[in-house]
Amino acid sequence: MHDKLDPTYHYAVQAIKQAILNSQLRATRHVNEEQLALYFGIGKYISDNTRKNRWGTSAIENISKQLSIELPGLKGFSATNLKLMRLFYESWNSLFNSSAMAGEIAEKTSATADEMDENQNLVFLSDSLMMKNRPCADVEMSWSDFFALGFSLHTEILSKTETLEERAFYIHQTALYHWNKYTLRDNLKADLFHHQDQLPNNFAHTLPQKNQTLKAIKMFKDEYMLDFINVEQLGEHDEDIDEAVIEREIAMNIKNFIMEFGRSFTYRGNQVHYDKLGHNHWVDLLFFNRELQSLVVIELKKGAFKPAYLGQLAAYLRILDDEEKLPHENPSIGIILCKEADKAYVEYVLQDYQKPMGVATYKIREHLKELLPDENKLKELL
Repeated sequence: MHDKLDPTYHYAVQAIKQAILNSQLRATRHVNEEQLALYFGIGKYISDNTRKNRWGTSAIENISKQLSIELPGLKGFSATNLKLMRLFYESWNSLFNSSAMAGEIAEKTSATADEMDENQNLVFLSDSLMMKNRPCADVEMSWSDFFALGFSLHTEILSKTETLEERAFYIHQTALYHWNKYTLRDNLKADLFHHQDQLPNNFAHTLPQKNQTLKAIKMFKDEYMLDFINVEQLGEHDEDIDEAVIEREIAMNIKNFIMEFGRSFTYRGNQVHYDKLGHNHWVDLLFFNRELQSLVVIELKKGAFKPAYLGQLAAYLRILDDEEKLPHENPSIGIILCKEADKAYVEYVLQDYQKPMGVATYKIREHLKELLPDENKLKELL
């Protein structure tokens, strides 16, 4: 059994631990930088020779096979990956200001780009990519974010996005929240880029600080995919029961729900009861958001948005601010999560409410259910 650590040393342990973690992070990023620089250079080399018809149609496959023979155990240089390196180069070439690169490379070799030895071309092009003080063209993106991602994450982003703005957004989010490739895929599939900053809300005049408003606007999407909900149970009851089914499915799959909303959410419970002045109130879903430092209420509605929902939600927020909110925390925030909503109409009716609220919609994979034959048709088939 280990002796209990002297409290005097606790700070020292935490300081050393943080230094170790920071060092490991820097080491990982250094590896990423070397790898991305190499792959960028190889991608250019392959692009120059394949796009200008210098090589035959099977060149990449043959090169990959020969590399595996000459370097036994080599991984990451399959024909597919070599093509991804070409994609990596061709996608980012304009952003890295390749004309300036060519000048730097030529200066290093004291020769023109056309006279360069091909092997030197690869090496110096890799070196040029490492010059992180170069401005990132017209799109906002930090080199720190770019080099924090491994090649597989970069290729996920490149294969599923079209614009530099989209790519910069997903690179930043992946670096900031340490997404793995599966989380990144989910967010790409949900088209997170186009659903950010689109939530109809009244945050601008109900939250006390501008930075808090901006955080809240970026925190919530206008549409969520609740594909973990069992749709077979929906449509068999009235609206209130269906809402209870959705709520129960969310409670049973709360990890998936939080992953859809964001890692900063901590689950507090569902059907949370408050008795205020002899009146009972039941909050559908209650969370705390660490980044916003706010309680967050999510009210579920099966059908389309109705203005009456805002009055109910405003009452819940008033009670939470009175009963739950701590002095250092920000005002509680409410989100109506419904099946349909007219954004312009929602923003219009939100104007007169003094509690921070927004209205988002959700999707359930109901099309899978629609593909099945109805009960009578199924009996005939059987």
